Amino acid sequence: MEFFETVRVRRSVRAYTEEDVPGEVIERALDAALLAPNSSNMQTWGFYWVRSPREKALLVQACMSQGAARTARELIVVVAEPRRWKENRDEMLRKLTANQAPAFALDYYSKLIPFTYGFRWLSPVKWLLFNVAGWFRPMVRRPWSGRDIEEVSIKSAALASENFMLAISAQGFSTCPMEGFDESRVRRLLKLTRADRVVMVISVGRENPSRGIWGPQIRFPREKFIKQV
Repeated sequence: MEFFETVRVRRSVRAYTEEDVPGEVIERALDAALLAPNSSNMQTWGFYWVRSPREKALLVQACMSQGAARTARELIVVVAEPRRWKENRDEMLRKLTANQAPAFALDYYSKLIPFTYGFRWLSPVKWLLFNVAGWFRPMVRRPWSGRDIEEVSIKSAALASENFMLAISAQGFSTCPMEGFDESRVRRLLKLTRADRVVMVISVGRENPSRGIWGPQIRFPREKFIKQV
C-alpha cells in the first residue's frame, strides 16, 4: 500500500472479525517498530506480544474488557523501559567502536549519556547547571530528572507504536491504540519493574465492517493547528 494511503486508511478500530492475523504480519510490524526514531538511539522500549490464552484473557480484563481488546485477535503491549539505558549505552559503544565511529560520537555515549541518564541523586545540580548555562547560550534544559528520562522513553515508545500500526495497516489489517487499562495489573501480568511504564496496548485484527468504526474520520480544520512563523 502506498504510504499516504496507509496513513489515510489507518483508523482506531474497536471491533474485529474472528479472522486470524498471520504471525508473519505481526512479526513484520514489530520489525518496523524497531526501526522507529528514538532518543539518542537508546532504544529504551519493549514490545510484549501476549499470545498465551490465559495471559491474554487477563490482559483483556485489565483493558476494562473494551471491545477493541475483547474482540482482538492479537494484543501487543508497548512499554517504555528507561532502566535499560546502561546496557544499551554499552552496546552502542561496542558497535560504534567496531565501526570506527568519530571521537565525538564515542564521547557522547561514554560521557554525556551517563551524566544525563545516570547520577539521579545529582538531579538538582543538573537542573542548575543546565539553566545557568542557558542564560548565556542556547542549551538543552532536559532531561535532568528521573521523570524526564521516563518521558523521553515514553516518547520513543510512542514513535515505535506508530510505526507498528502503520505497518499493520499496510498489510491490510487494523489496530486500535488503547490507553484505557489498569497499568498496575498490566505491569504485574508482564512481570515489569516499577521503573517500566506501559505506554499503550495495541489490538490487532480484521475490522468488523458493521461495528469496527463509529463513522467518518473527524479531523478539525488544519488551520487550527498548523502555523507558519
